[in-house]
Amino acid sequence: MGTQEKYRTHLVWDWNGTLLDDNTAVVGATNAAFGEVGVAPISLDQYREMYCIPIPRFYERLMGRLPTEAEWDLMDVVFHRHYTEQREGCGLTEGAAELLARWQQAGRSQSLLSMYGHDELVPVVRGYGIERHFVRVDGRTGRSGGSKAQHMERHFAALEGISPEHAVIIGDAVDDAVAAAHVGARAVLYTGGSHSRASLEAAGVPVVDTLAEAAALAEQLGR
Repeated sequence: MGTQEKYRTHLVWDWNGTLLDDNTAVVGATNAAFGEVGVAPISLDQYREMYCIPIPRFYERLMGRLPTEAEWDLMDVVFHRHYTEQREGCGLTEGAAELLARWQQAGRSQSLLSMYGHDELVPVVRGYGIERHFVRVDGRTGRSGGSKAQHMERHFAALEGISPEHAVIIGDAVDDAVAAAHVGARAVLYTGGSHSRASLEAAGVPVVDTLAEAAALAEQLGR
């Protein structure tokens, strides 16, 4: 891989809600899951105000209680089935492909870590024609619904020669900032995904409205 100097300001991109503009699919799939347990549908704005990690806590905010294990399993299956159907109509966030290409062409490195299941993630990323821009693509392994922190630790363990202290995580969720802090990396949060600006700002890290702003700021933070 080379030295950390070569990989200064390594970017770790989130996928859903960050590089992939899939808010419509996520909210649609969430409402399908809610319908299975009698919870009324919500809007994108409501989703952004209420969303949190771990996911069962998000469901608790809307149900008034934590889902039972059986309810969680049912909602998880329904969510992923509907999400897979609706994701096909989603595109990359505006300017994302060009931004990834420019970062790579400038000799900088970047990787992708998502809480989307690994076996589903890799072919999806490949299908959008951007896999070649990443030194590594990792999705979630194991049961869904948890935090990204342990996955981030695993991700960096596999990134040869890349230190978290010179890396910046770019994502759309407070959990991305939590995961960054867990490994000693910086974070920049993007307002175009799952959270409201107010909830992102509460994380205590920089918040931006475009991916281009995120990358420009990350370059400064990672030095």
